[in-house]
Amino acid sequence: MPTNGEEGATRWPRRLYEEGEEPDPRFTLANERTFLAWIRTALALMAGGVAVEALNAVAAEPSTLRTMLAVPLLLAGVLCSGTAFTRWVATERALRRGRPLPAPRLAPALGYGLALIGVAACVLLFVTGF
Repeated sequence: MPTNGEEGATRWPRRLYEEGEEPDPRFTLANERTFLAWIRTALALMAGGVAVEALNAVAAEPSTLRTMLAVPLLLAGVLCSGTAFTRWVATERALRRGRPLPAPRLAPALGYGLALIGVAACVLLFVTGF
């Protein structure tokens, strides 16, 4: 398997593929699937934010509380999609260097953030009947 051959020069990001050795393809493909899972999560979060705001737009009485629920969902989706590629690169770099995988930074923030958004949605449901 080439480590710094012509194949590495044609892939992007080039800097990543110029270092270390080519890992087992199964690990690289698993890393790619994880990246795609984060992208799906980001899309779902953004779709949820758009849906909440769409319901707000057609409601008899639009509420700023609904908008306050939609915005964090949209921002969580943006954060998730924005960090997915960074996470993929860091993991791929660790695989190529034979080092331990990086700790997930986004997962705790997303987990706790969505728990707060869920509590806010419950409060909104009880207060306004959503």
